[in-house]
Amino acid sequence: MKPSSSSVPIQPASAMELLARGVCLHHGRLLLCRNRHKGNVYLPGGHLEGEERAPQALRREIREELGQICTVGRFLGVVQHAFDDQNQRVVEINLVFAFRLSKPRLDRPPASREDALEFVWHPLKTLGRSGLEPRVLAGLLPAWLKPSFRGNRWASTF
Repeated sequence: MKPSSSSVPIQPASAMELLARGVCLHHGRLLLCRNRHKGNVYLPGGHLEGEERAPQALRREIREELGQICTVGRFLGVVQHAFDDQNQRVVEINLVFAFRLSKPRLDRPPASREDALEFVWHPLKTLGRSGLEPRVLAGLLPAWLKPSFRGNRWASTF
């Protein structure tokens, strides 16, 4: 999201949001989520609820948004992201995991169960042109997805 251009001052963030995000790579294409109202593009997943663990949250979010069962794999990394939304500063910590859908199909994206969301398969090779947020993920994901990748990385988009 772009910084607010209104004359209303941006309020400081009141808290950090913790999210579980997933990377589903199928035949060289990455599953991305787009908010139809705001236009932002991000990895599938969402907020952790209560004392929920991140892999549980990712499984729940995929079930809620896509109506599919998924298998959560290895932890890939962490990205801190900050942006302005409706005159409020939002700071989030994205815990990123690999995952697999139970029934992936490349001929059409999975249908969303939420009207505001749509899912698309985007080629990993052109991820930099996808509009993915946080933007730093477009550079990190290809390395994180290599079989030889063993470490986890911290990145910030501030």
